[in-house]
Amino acid sequence: MSKLCVRAFSVSLDGFGAGPDQSLEHPMGVGGQALHEWFFPTRTFREMTGQDGGATGVDDEFARDSFKNIGAWILGRNMFGPIRGDWGDETWQGWWGDEPPYHVPVFILTHHPRKDLPMKGGTIFHFVTGGIHEALSRAKEAAGGKDVRIGGGASTIRQYLEAKLLDELHLVFAPALMGKGENLFTDLDLPALGYQCTRHTASDHATHVILTKR
Repeated sequence: MSKLCVRAFSVSLDGFGAGPDQSLEHPMGVGGQALHEWFFPTRTFREMTGQDGGATGVDDEFARDSFKNIGAWILGRNMFGPIRGDWGDETWQGWWGDEPPYHVPVFILTHHPRKDLPMKGGTIFHFVTGGIHEALSRAKEAAGGKDVRIGGGASTIRQYLEAKLLDELHLVFAPALMGKGENLFTDLDLPALGYQCTRHTASDHATHVILTKR
């Protein structure tokens, strides 16, 4: 059965999923790269970026498993790029170059229409203006029975949590404090929404926590 899930989403100890002031120079917001230091040395990341080697172990196992059985993704607009407002000449094609790491349909939440954007490797970006429910409906159809993964950002995950639509969340707590940025837990009462911690595993670089909807 298809699940709606969050996997390998990094947050700081004080709950921030990105730093402030996202820009072309700071795709993860200022200081946001510190949230992902657990991921960069893994074999999974190095394979994704065309490099040899890489660390195995707990972090790599979670990173590798995060891509299994995924048939479609949903992303908030800021996960696609730093552009705000109208798309303009539509030359921006994402952070990842000609071949993004998704290889399946990706549905971008936005208020501004834009035509579909096919990329190398099987990724097709679809721009959804009808909100989270439309994006989920289209993603589930595209996934063909596989899981739908929400890749962020924090605001997008919060919306799906508030709607009680998320089945499972894998959060990676990095040993860092942000102080400001995009906080995942703002105004959320996770127990009241039906979520509980069902697994937690620590590595030398992060703590992996699984939250499951009852």
